[in-house]
Amino acid sequence: MHTTLPSLASITSRLHLRQLRLLIALSDHGSLLKAAEQVALTQPGASKALQEIESTLGAQLFTRTNRGLEATELGHCVIRYARLIQTDLTHLREEMLSIMQGHGGRLAVGTIMGAVPLLTDALTQLLEAHPTLSVEIVEDTSARLLRLLDQGRLDLAICRTSISQRPDLYDAFNIHEEELAVVASVQHPLAEASSLQLADLADSRWVVYSANMPMRLTLEREFHDADLRFPLHLMETTSAFTTLSLLQKNPHFVALLSVDVAQFCTRFGMTRILPLKLHTRSEPYQLVTRRSTLLSPVARLFADGFARGVASAA
Repeated sequence: MHTTLPSLASITSRLHLRQLRLLIALSDHGSLLKAAEQVALTQPGASKALQEIESTLGAQLFTRTNRGLEATELGHCVIRYARLIQTDLTHLREEMLSIMQGHGGRLAVGTIMGAVPLLTDALTQLLEAHPTLSVEIVEDTSARLLRLLDQGRLDLAICRTSISQRPDLYDAFNIHEEELAVVASVQHPLAEASSLQLADLADSRWVVYSANMPMRLTLEREFHDADLRFPLHLMETTSAFTTLSLLQKNPHFVALLSVDVAQFCTRFGMTRILPLKLHTRSEPYQLVTRRSTLLSPVARLFADGFARGVASAA
């Protein structure tokens, strides 16, 4: 075995897809014999293939126990990526087949929570013109979405490049000046108030984004400018559904959401927008692509349509 991790060039030149299939089968069955049968190898052949994988990666991936083969910590890591590669190959075949059959391919787009209503409007229009298009939507923080763009797992994203240490890596244009609103359950004690100050909610439990995210920073500035201590006991989440569920179950909780999301939820009676005027404006979010990456025809179609829709709404 290697004492240091082999180079990427060495790994890619020696690793084979069939070996990755074997790793997945070993993880699923814990038996060399059953794994060998699944990938159409003899047991000696599977044993040799496992030795070759471990030699290529310079690490022991499985240990023998009385229950069979069990993955080591490094083994679990390699198996996880083997499954990702298999999933990506499945998507590759599906997208190729869709294009060959004239169905238009597949689009992978990421979005922050506040842009979900805008994104769904744009996708609805796109699907009306291209009903056989397959779409994957990932909702997450800007930081996570940019990482997925870097990895090639997203075609484009609606987020903010300002959180990146290398915003020059991306092409981005502003699409929406985000306004924020404080929301709560319709049963909140102050839901019927005619006006509120931030001090009225200083002792509330807030549902917020994690530290250093733009929306969280905006709320922190509001408390600072009001000369109030920022709440100590927070509920941190990036999930809109989790936020709504927490507000429904806890009538004293409050949350900061984009006005677009808050109005959507209020329209269906899920929340109430509290009459609190915020003085800090959140920075605009953007339509972001990885610079120097050529967009697929489907992604270009979406980006152009999205840009036209934003321009007409301005």
